[in-house]
Amino acid sequence: MGKIIFHIDVNSAFLSWEAVYRLRHRGESQDLRETASAVGGDIAARHGIILAKSIPAGKYGIKTGETIPEARKKCPDLMLVPPNYGLYEKCSDAFMKILRKYSDRVEQYSIDEAFMDMTSSCHLFGSGEETAVMIKDRIRKELGFTVNVGVSSNKLLAKMASDLKKPDRVHTLYPEEIQSKMWPLPVSDLFFVGPATARKLISMGIRTIGELAESDPAWLKSVLKKQGEIVWQFANGIDISPVLERPPINKGYGNSTTTPTDVTDRQTAGQVLLALAETVGTRIRADHVQIQTVSVGIRYADMTYVSHQKKLWSSTNLTWEIYQAASRLFADLWDGSPIRHLGIHTGSVWEEDFIRQTELFDKTDYGKLAGLDAAVDNIRKRYGMDAVMRAAFLDQPFGRYENAKGSSM
Repeated sequence: MGKIIFHIDVNSAFLSWEAVYRLRHRGESQDLRETASAVGGDIAARHGIILAKSIPAGKYGIKTGETIPEARKKCPDLMLVPPNYGLYEKCSDAFMKILRKYSDRVEQYSIDEAFMDMTSSCHLFGSGEETAVMIKDRIRKELGFTVNVGVSSNKLLAKMASDLKKPDRVHTLYPEEIQSKMWPLPVSDLFFVGPATARKLISMGIRTIGELAESDPAWLKSVLKKQGEIVWQFANGIDISPVLERPPINKGYGNSTTTPTDVTDRQTAGQVLLALAETVGTRIRADHVQIQTVSVGIRYADMTYVSHQKKLWSSTNLTWEIYQAASRLFADLWDGSPIRHLGIHTGSVWEEDFIRQTELFDKTDYGKLAGLDAAVDNIRKRYGMDAVMRAAFLDQPFGRYENAKGSSM
């Protein structure tokens, strides 16, 4: 028997969870999902980004990841609600708990989506589609929000299937359905094709997934390097990655880069370190682990190299903490000479449920920081790294490190 893989995705997760909470626990009559509404950043200060939007809001052209002022221009009457990260974690836990009643092979991909390997358990409930409908309807009945379920023989096709039409749907996308269901879609809809890659492909005359699938893979690889090979495989429905209940733990995570020009001031160095901390933090959180040591390495223009590391008071996966530690290490290390290369590396990896040790007078709101990281990770995973960018990185050559040297040891 071939594999049966599900991808389950909560429809407009943050907004749906907020809507259910308001309806069921606050007794409100208006359903946020049925009006032009969105979950946004700092609403009082009128800045921040759109973290989730309703389907009616989407009809105004509002997109996840755009700024609140941009969204307001498109829909002046847009109803905005602040994020509630504690609520989202509880809803996510309840969602995952239901999925694990149907399979012992569940891989949580993000706070609001997961893969399930149903190969050995599907026969207990019915066909693939019947079981998917059963799970979808149970989540709606017990938890009050809707999901889409994609059904196929591998993770890539299951994920593509769950995105076909929303909300509250079950879609199949088996290999024999690729040409009719997936190939006509815009190339930007393919998983792993972000905005920058989509623009590149379109400039090469490739506008649909089908055109990408029928392109010469060697040519794609020559232009897009390793990514060209990957997206060609995905366009043809090729994916051999297993559903992993828990990925193996790496020994450490790091990223480094050679700067476009020699760095000679502390502010520029800080921006480079922040960009590196973001990529390292994203990888750590994706593997559901934490780290407790941070090291910074500096290679000067004369090619001499210095490095220093420190052990944190408690393990972390927060971008802000990694950046703060790296900044302190850099301040101790840098002698003022021009910098050619900077790197951040981390180690002492722990399981994600390791209990945080707090210092007596530490007033940091770690829950809020974790929620912000989770929200940004979720948006970037769905829409690409360009979907959310710090204001400090705008018009800077080091805002993202697509060609930086990254490591997971």
